[in-house]
Amino acid sequence: MKHIPIGTKGSKTRKVTADTLASATGSGTVDVFSTPNLVLLMEEAAVEAVKDYLEDGETTVGTMVNIRHLAATPPGLSVTADAVLTYVDGRKLVFEVTAHDGVETVGEGTHERFLVNQAKFTEKSLRKTVIHKDCHI
Repeated sequence: MKHIPIGTKGSKTRKVTADTLASATGSGTVDVFSTPNLVLLMEEAAVEAVKDYLEDGETTVGTMVNIRHLAATPPGLSVTADAVLTYVDGRKLVFEVTAHDGVETVGEGTHERFLVNQAKFTEKSLRKTVIHKDCHI
């Protein structure tokens, strides 16, 4: 793992389209940018922040999201999420995340990710399929 400096930043923007609405994602019935899509965008901003620091075979996985969805964004506008690395403890990375739609702040909070070896992580997760096959529930 390369040293990732506190203050490292990333951002990601997504236009609010029919498939990103609460009414389309099942998180509500209104035609505004959904909270699940806001969370995804914030995670993508954090991934973007650290991507250039990862070594071959490394990736990060999300382990905690604590956000507030503060304002609704209608179709046609774009939402931009920004992530700033605020804390590093070994493989644990903590980000401050915010999002805005060009009019106002629409979300804020924290997001935690862990640096992992992608092959080992995938292999470990696939062990569950073997365990599941052996279970007689």
